[in-house]
Amino acid sequence: GAAAAAAAAATESPVRIERTRANGAVAIVWLESEPVNSMTLELWSALADALTSLENDSTVEGVIFASGLKRAVFTAGNDIGELYAPRTTKKRYRAFWMSQTRFLSRLLKTRLATVCAIRGACPAGGCVVALCCDYRVQTTVGTFGLNEVALGIAVPKYWAELFLDRCNDRVKGEYLLQIGSLLRPNESKALGLIDEVVGEGALMAAAESAMERFLKHPAIARATTKDTIRAPFSAKWLAYGEEEARGGWKMLNEPRVIKALGGVLMRLSGGKAKL
Repeated sequence: GAAAAAAAAATESPVRIERTRANGAVAIVWLESEPVNSMTLELWSALADALTSLENDSTVEGVIFASGLKRAVFTAGNDIGELYAPRTTKKRYRAFWMSQTRFLSRLLKTRLATVCAIRGACPAGGCVVALCCDYRVQTTVGTFGLNEVALGIAVPKYWAELFLDRCNDRVKGEYLLQIGSLLRPNESKALGLIDEVVGEGALMAAAESAMERFLKHPAIARATTKDTIRAPFSAKWLAYGEEEARGGWKMLNEPRVIKALGGVLMRLSGGKAKL
């Protein structure tokens, strides 16, 4: 019946929330969409729902984002199927773009302390999720960066701004964005993009210990300070979403972009994609 269908839908969610600590003050949001946490409209929506439910629960003070995949990938970034114009629609793309923009601009200023535990690869969409968090810890083997240019598309405006805000060498950061580069964890740490690099076995312990450092301070003082710092950027980012969705759809319909993304889909499918 309906209850069974609802239960099945719940278990199929690409995101799972686990409460930690005896008092449940910390939640881990596990991204579990095999094989690589491709960021579809459904995954972005599930992340937004998880954030809403945690923000609305006054007992929760912090959230750790982590990958529950079999392989060492935080997320492979936005699903190319959501960007390849012949496979989607203007309406779907707008919903996709606005869903992620609403989530990211909220994550940036949430009252919750946020830590991103990055196991392995973290390009593009995964990188921007991490950049919106208060603290980033990554395993010794992995990648990090906004590599859109390498795929033939432009880096979104506020993604680029956030990356440069987090980067301690703006000139180097601008260069990396223009050549679509992915960095190794120690390179990211040297640029201030990642706060800590640890062995894979120590990742969650390091993330939990970073969280404890946030939570030992008065929550309202911490959250208000964060909001003061980030709310203006968050508001501008959200306000630009509709315009960016229109410009993005136009870009994605350019023949050269369709050709470039078609090539990416072909490579990802081992030549089996029907374009």
